[in-house]
Amino acid sequence: MFKKKTIRDIDLKGKRALVRVDFNVPLKDGVITDDTRIRAALPTIQYLVEQGASCVLCSHLGRPKGKPSPELSLQPVAARLSELIGKPVAFAADTIGPQAHAAAEKLQPGEILLVENTRFHAEEKKNDPAFAKELASLGDTFVNDAFGTAHRAHASTVGVTDYLPAAAGFLLEKEIEYLGDALDDPAHPFVAILGGAKISDKIGVVERLLQMADRLLIGGGMANTFLAAKGYEMAESLVEDDAIETAKGLLEKGGDALLLPTDLVIADAFSVDANTRIVKSADGVDAGWRALDIGPATLDVFRTALDGAKLVVWNGPMGVFEMEPFAVGTYKLAEALAESDAVTIIGGGDSAAAIRKAGLEDRISHVSTGGGASLEFLEGKTLPGVAALADC
Repeated sequence: MFKKKTIRDIDLKGKRALVRVDFNVPLKDGVITDDTRIRAALPTIQYLVEQGASCVLCSHLGRPKGKPSPELSLQPVAARLSELIGKPVAFAADTIGPQAHAAAEKLQPGEILLVENTRFHAEEKKNDPAFAKELASLGDTFVNDAFGTAHRAHASTVGVTDYLPAAAGFLLEKEIEYLGDALDDPAHPFVAILGGAKISDKIGVVERLLQMADRLLIGGGMANTFLAAKGYEMAESLVEDDAIETAKGLLEKGGDALLLPTDLVIADAFSVDANTRIVKSADGVDAGWRALDIGPATLDVFRTALDGAKLVVWNGPMGVFEMEPFAVGTYKLAEALAESDAVTIIGGGDSAAAIRKAGLEDRISHVSTGGGASLEFLEGKTLPGVAALADC
């Protein structure tokens, strides 16, 4: 149950809504390669416009390090949003300042403005009060619809709530409801799947999921550290040496509920053209080789572990899925989830990208727009961007 005010709870007619969206989309040579996050914000923007509000949208894009970076401008996003929403979207070449203010002041009910990348200002990540106040002055009310940055206490997610009444948009509400319901009262059997490169980023998540899930399947680079903790030779594989003792403790805690890869796809170079073969995890990885994906026997074990599951939560790929020879584990697991009768939740980031790339998004119950935010939520942490909103 979502316990914060949403845009349904506020009078929007004639108001100028400052809306924090998550338009952190992938760009290649100035062209958007995946507009999922823009599409995800459409229901909130359309509702605001229909209720007679005007919208000043703000977002970050990439990591410009606190100064303007032309290749990370949101201008292409304004153009794409205009196409998707079927009406003009004005663009201000700065986030705050005279140009942004003039453009905001001109807005009539139903009109939309996107201001420039919030992270072109170092004050954004510092949650600087003066910057937050200036940004807040662009609107009469604040709407946070950026689940992907809800775990960051930045000026545009938290600071502005000191100066404006604040409510959640539909996307933020949907994300918290899906993840919250899954974790507050999970249906059993509950299977959790974790992948990705590092165990150090996910220790808290592993610990919490071991308490809640009936089975925890671990793949990707983070599995290498667990396998090393079991004493297996991992050669050139990515292993976090300083996390091996932690992994040993988690293995003890997890017991039979924690499943690791039983075989691995290994390669003699970190390259799409590398020589590859499959080895049993217990036999170890040969000198000069590295593990880059889970093997077919592991896929069978993981598929069996999904049998009869009522809830599955997945965060992180099973291998280096950006390279085709090492994407099989991730895509085959995605297919198994799509065929499952369980409620399936994908926790953003690379696993969400893999689901989309495999064309399986429509067959998954919920694909989160926020990788880091969903991880912190899974860990049981309070998300600052949500905590800052007005309670019901």
